[in-house]
Amino acid sequence: MNKIYLWGIVITVAMLGFTYMSVGMSEGGLNGDIVNMLTVAAAISLVVITVFVVIKYVRQMQTDTADGQLADEQWDGVGEYLNEVPKGWAIMFLLTMVWGMWYFIAGYPVNSYSQIGEYNEDVAVHNAKFEAQYASITGDRLVEMGESVFIAECKICHGLKADGIDGKAANLNQRIEAKTVKFAIENGSNNHLLGSEMPMPDRNGLFNTNTGSLITDAEIDVVSAYVANGMTGTGADVFVGTCAACHGEDGKGMEYVAPSVATFSPALVTNILNHGKKGAIGKMPAFDRLNAKQKEAVGAYITSLSN
Repeated sequence: MNKIYLWGIVITVAMLGFTYMSVGMSEGGLNGDIVNMLTVAAAISLVVITVFVVIKYVRQMQTDTADGQLADEQWDGVGEYLNEVPKGWAIMFLLTMVWGMWYFIAGYPVNSYSQIGEYNEDVAVHNAKFEAQYASITGDRLVEMGESVFIAECKICHGLKADGIDGKAANLNQRIEAKTVKFAIENGSNNHLLGSEMPMPDRNGLFNTNTGSLITDAEIDVVSAYVANGMTGTGADVFVGTCAACHGEDGKGMEYVAPSVATFSPALVTNILNHGKKGAIGKMPAFDRLNAKQKEAVGAYITSLSN
């Protein structure tokens, strides 16, 4: 037998024996774990393929001679043969791709155990039980639940009294602040406040029908203060001429058109919790970890603060 083949067999047996000693004889062994079995199978495959490839090319270097057609390009007088891709290499490459797809789809990653997956499943089950148990809660009990959720999830930014902690977040004891109104008028709004993609244009799209021109800086300041003061004081004419067409003359919004800027509602708060909100202070993130009933409860609680 050729010495190369003999050495190949010796090395293969030695490496496979070492693999067996490292895994098979260790405490616990494979334990029927698919990850361990796939790892060992991969190690065996690598050993066999590596030895086979080394033997093949060592033999080829010993016996083969260069021939064939040279490519037209040369680099410093060195040319390259137009050789076809070796069939063995091509087959192994394709088999490796097939194995890789099988491994990803069926072998391990997609079907594997995941702590995150288990957590998500447990949360889904818990939320379903929670919503079924508390589905009938309304009125004062819903507000009480919302207060508990608010203290656990919202007070870190809005404060225990929901006052916004000196401008760190929105003051939820009133529907809206003047700076928030001004920001929305100047920059527009696309915060899914109706639960859908209903953008409000910026100031370049706000036309005051009373004056026949685009809204001015002075009018923005006046109407912002008017809305923030609960739709009272000066600025009613600007609101009627510029804002009422979408938000209604009383500022309580129109279904499928614009949200209420006069009062909170559980639906409005739920939409903010679902989608987050960008405003004058910054961006509030969405609260995906709250279930639907918890969001409804928080909406009921916040609505109760300004009533």
